[in-house]
Amino acid sequence: MTLTWSRRTILAAGALPALASRKAFAQSYPVRPIRWVVGYPPGGTTDVLARLIAEPLSKRLGQQVYIDNRPGAGNNIGTEAVVNAEPDGYTILLVNPANGINATLYKKLSFNVVRDIAPVAGITRSPNIMEINPKIPAKTVAEFIAYCKANPGKVNMASSGLGTSVHMSGELFKAMTGVDMVHVPYRGAGPALIDMISGQAHVLFDNLPSSIEHVRSGSLRALAVTTTERSPALPDVPTVAETVPGYEASAWFGIGAPKRTPPELIDRLNREVNAILDEPATVKKLADLGGTPLRLTPAEFGKVIVDETAKWSKVVEFSGAKLD
Repeated sequence: MTLTWSRRTILAAGALPALASRKAFAQSYPVRPIRWVVGYPPGGTTDVLARLIAEPLSKRLGQQVYIDNRPGAGNNIGTEAVVNAEPDGYTILLVNPANGINATLYKKLSFNVVRDIAPVAGITRSPNIMEINPKIPAKTVAEFIAYCKANPGKVNMASSGLGTSVHMSGELFKAMTGVDMVHVPYRGAGPALIDMISGQAHVLFDNLPSSIEHVRSGSLRALAVTTTERSPALPDVPTVAETVPGYEASAWFGIGAPKRTPPELIDRLNREVNAILDEPATVKKLADLGGTPLRLTPAEFGKVIVDETAKWSKVVEFSGAKLD
């Protein structure tokens, strides 16, 4: 018995320095600037969200959190840069719906986001808007469905690009309603909105921030939002699910890190981000963009990534979209 306890004591004593070292490392972190990779150009929704959080996060951590825009390949270039980065807490990723969609959309990826990216924290969830050109004779989702079925193959469904959340939101609608619409991909929301307003395109499931002013001005008619609950930004606009039960296609955003990033550092970042999401100023800024705070633990945000990846794999397969 004495020998057994001696061994345990020796083992415990040997572990103490390592535990103390890890604790001290976590307490001193960070000691240099943190790079936040965003897989899109400056000015878009993802970039705006990252900068909204980066400023207060820099103050809370005592080190600058700077944005590194790495656009290209539908967000894959930025994601791959983080997958291959040192797992030391000094490189993080803006995770978004494209990460879940691309897992099925792209035939060949050098990474698996669920396997290779460690979830850190959520940021926000926001709806897309199902909007139409006002010349389309439909005031509700039900009337639009009827119009599509009376005009099969004649309704142009615009998107901000093949495989984007805007595209897949429309494909989910097609799958759940059986309507026949022609997908017309554009190079971004800007060109799609131009053709929507002119009447060249007929329906768009756009991100709320880029379309809300066009809806408010009457240039476009909002039929519904794509979340399961109405948006505080457009409280009089119903949800798609009120007409198509079970429909949900929200945009979600959060933070990830290389897989083997120490859990102590992930927990530190998670605590700081969640504290920022609790601040009234942050809540207001997110609301202005049509979003609500996504305050989660790392494990909870990891479940969001897994669930969204599985959900969109079925929609991508239904759409037949594929990219090399």
